[in-house]
Amino acid sequence: MKELALFPLNSFILPEGRMRLRVFERRYVRLVSEASAGKRDFALAQINPYVSKQHTDRILPLATRVKIEDFEQLEDGLLGITIAGIERVKITERWQEADQLHVAMTEPMENWATTDVNAEYTPLIRQLQKLLQEYPALNQLYPTPKYTDAAWLASRWLELIPMQPALKQKLAQENSPSPCLDSLQAWLSHQA
Repeated sequence: MKELALFPLNSFILPEGRMRLRVFERRYVRLVSEASAGKRDFALAQINPYVSKQHTDRILPLATRVKIEDFEQLEDGLLGITIAGIERVKITERWQEADQLHVAMTEPMENWATTDVNAEYTPLIRQLQKLLQEYPALNQLYPTPKYTDAAWLASRWLELIPMQPALKQKLAQENSPSPCLDSLQAWLSHQA
């Protein structure tokens, strides 16, 4: 079990995922400061937008421990950070500190193993390549994409696709990327 500070967002990240964040609330500036000083790691946690902010299920149980890769001062003077996903974690207990920073006890979950993508998922590769080309800011986050790695491919799709948070959580907690790729392939074929 490991104690992690939580950065709750509507967004979602998995291992090897990358994301840029704007940090402005005092509690999150403290979170970044503590993580940078090696005092306490943090995880990006997905929120459930369908319940009130005070609801016990507001923060969903699967989170991803992240590391800070880069800092920048944004044009508006705020702190910008780029984070990278390290490992999936299961939140077992959660509380808030005096400044309302969420903190949790977590258990690590094994990351999906690197496996080759089956030929049947080639449309998912092509669509993700197209998506990254259409959005330069997103494309910059992945200078060396791993399209042929099933875990990487499934993770990037889960991060990007608009999907009910509970379903994202369910698919991301599977023991392998296969159920996720099957669901994504079915979804993609219905969109065509």
